[in-house]
Order: sequence, then structure tokens, then C-alpha cells
Amino acid sequence: MNDRESLIHALHHTRDRVKDLVCSLREDQLSVPYHPGVNPPVWEMGHSTFFYEVFVLNWLDGTPSYDPSMDELWDSFHMDHEDRWSKTLFPSREDTLTYMDTIIQRMEDRIRNQPLTDEALYLYRYAIYHQNMHVESMTWCRQTVGYPAPPFAEPKGLTGEGVDQDARGDVTIPAGRYLIGLPANRDSDAYATEDFGFDNEKPAFEVDMPEFSISRTLVTNGEFQKFVEEGGYERPEFWSQGGRKWLEREINLNFGTGEPPLMGTQTQPFHWRKRDGRWYERVFDQWLPLEPGHPVKQISYWEAEAFCSWAGRRLPSEYEWEVAALANKPGEERRRYPWGNEMDPAKLDMDQRYMGRVPVTAFPAGESPFGCRQMLGTVWEWTGDHFMPYDGFSVDMYPFMSTLQFATHKTTKGGGCAASSMLIRGTYRQAYHPDRCDVYTGFRTCALSAED
Repeated sequence: MNDRESLIHALHHTRDRVKDLVCSLREDQLSVPYHPGVNPPVWEMGHSTFFYEVFVLNWLDGTPSYDPSMDELWDSFHMDHEDRWSKTLFPSREDTLTYMDTIIQRMEDRIRNQPLTDEALYLYRYAIYHQNMHVESMTWCRQTVGYPAPPFAEPKGLTGEGVDQDARGDVTIPAGRYLIGLPANRDSDAYATEDFGFDNEKPAFEVDMPEFSISRTLVTNGEFQKFVEEGGYERPEFWSQGGRKWLEREINLNFGTGEPPLMGTQTQPFHWRKRDGRWYERVFDQWLPLEPGHPVKQISYWEAEAFCSWAGRRLPSEYEWEVAALANKPGEERRRYPWGNEMDPAKLDMDQRYMGRVPVTAFPAGESPFGCRQMLGTVWEWTGDHFMPYDGFSVDMYPFMSTLQFATHKTTKGGGCAASSMLIRGTYRQAYHPDRCDVYTGFRTCALSAED
């Protein structure tokens, strides 16, 4: 996405995804039920459009706002989360669509007619990627509140494919010196092109990694089902202090199902139900049979941690994860993706397509140099590490991209099924609070060593 035509294509594609997500809802569905992990879709459309205004048109040209009276309402740092549901504060869907179309046209005109400097290219990409982040959150909103699948999704997934047992098990990663992260802007002449990344991925550094063994595949529904059926949620010895506190929360177990509220504590993954001796999972507004060979998803960090304790395993560190995915070493050509340096959406489950309903051994062409499958796409993978800045960190053009999550969130890697393939790379780091089980999170495990 380094030339005018590819930028404009990405701009239009992203706009069209937002339109599909907003315009496929009935009017009464626009005010989604309140949930701390989601936003009303019209607000997300307006907010992501406002980002283009502030960080491209105003930053580069001093262009005044489309509607100055709306600036604080579209700004996530001025508008409290609960207030985004106020119908009296925000324009209609139709007016917000007009706003988005106007700003997208201004963006297109600028891309076509102004010099494509490195600064402009970096800002264009940043703003387009930001709107793609909201395509992802608008997609998991539908799952959370129980709305129909997006019109471009195939939520029944690849149910006809089995699990290739030869691709399962652990792979041993040899000890060595590996490269983590991306060059800082000031260190790279290609910061707007090949080395594009966000501030939390920089600056790159070398790490001496001892040998470790990591699963080639994600943890499956079938594996997690055994944990559930052996009383994993009722056995406190598997749960940390934070996990036990999370388990004690009383929540509406029927949220998003359309059924009357049912307050209680979790004894299984939130989107699972057992009926007549068979397990099902809720996929948007449908209950579909649980596929044992598909990855478990929408799992909190605490659940992943407890499963590992039960299984005699552990979560990988984020450095271990990145080494297993990319195998980047100092002095060698650096990979952006497990298979090389060109994104190929056919090698993963991303772009809101199969929604994580694929066998864990699918997409063999996308495996890493060490033989790990689906390290990009399918689910965001929990690691054992807190989300912290790398040594030498400095804030990017958007000062709140990372700083508000440092120390309080966990690092996930890899990008989920609802993420955009134009956005994700192997160095990408995403921060999620360990309590969250509404986003498309899952995990793979590592073998314990003598030191663990």
C-alpha cells in the first residue's frame, strides 16, 4: 500500500466494509445493548471518519473541521463510553454516512493531487488502518450482542475439513539470538513503506532465547471441552488470584442470546451452551454445533491461564511467540509474515471471513519457518506477558495508541479472524485486558521446562 492507487483502493474497501456493517442493520439495531466492550455502530463510523480529519487533513493542510460542533463528540477521549449511546447528541445514520463520504472524497482528492511524501504516506496508512481497527470492533460487536453475521462473512466456516493429526504436537525452537520488533522511525528510511508499524512495535532489539517447545497449533474446542467437563471452572487450584476474582463476577449469562437475563458466574466459555448432551457455540445470532477440531475462541486470559495449569503447560512469552512465528535473526532478511514478506490473505483466516471456524491445521501454506500453523489470523493469541513498552519507546503521531494500556493489559499476538489482513504483521502487538472474552482471542501453549 505504497502508491496512490493502492491507497485509494484500501480507502474505498475500508469505507465499504464500514457501510456494509452499518447499513445492514435495522434502525432499531443501531442502538446496541450497552456492553463495556462495544460501541454503537454509528458512533464508530463517525469516530473513525473524524480520525481522517484530525490526523491527515488538519495535520497536513490545516483544513477546518466538517462540523466543529461534533469534534468533541467523535473524539474518544472527550466522549465518555456510556454517553455514546445518547441519541440526542449524535446525527442520524444518514447524516453520518454523508459525513463519511465527504471526508473519504477529500482524502481521495488529496492522495491523487498532492505530493506523496513519506510523511503523507505514513499518515494515510495510519488513518486507513485505524478505520480497519473499527471494522474489527464493529464485527465483534455483532457477535457480542447477538446480531446477524456481517453480509460478507461465512460464519459456518470450514466445517467439512478434518484435523490433520500429523500437523499437531510441539515443535522445538532452537536456542539462539533472535530479532524482535521493527526499526524505529528515526532509524529507518523505509518507515512509511516496508518498515511501517506502530509505536509499541519499536525499536527493534535482539534477544538471546533459550530452547523451548511450542504447540504447532492453537488449543482446540475439543481440548478445552475436556477442561470444562473435568470441572476446570470449579477447581480453584487451576486459577490464579486474578482468575479466581474473575470467576466470582456475577454477569448476565444470557447477554446477546435474546433470552431473559440470567445472573450467575461462568462455568464454561461464555458463548458455549450444552443441550441434550451436546455442546453448541453461539456464532452471531445462531447456535451451531461445537466443532472439536476448531480453535477455542473468545476466551479470557484467565481461562487460558487456568487451562494451561490443568494441562501442565504454559502460555508462551510474547518474544517466544514472535520467534516461533517469524524466526527473524540479526543480519538476515527480516520476515514480516510467517511465510515471507508479501501478505497473502489466502494463507489465513482474516478479513471477517470464516470467523475462526476452521480446523486448527488448516492453511498449511501459511505456516511459520518452524512449522507452526495459523500464527496470523483466526484468533488473537494470549501470551504470558504484560503489555509494556520496548526499551527506547517513543510515542507515535497518535499519542494514545499504546500508552493507556501499558502495565494493565496483556499482550496478544497474531491478529484474529475479524482483523484486517492489510493491517497485521508478525511484529504487531495488541493489548487486551485479561478479563475480556468478547473479542476473538484464543491461545497456543508451550511445554514446561525444568526451570518452570
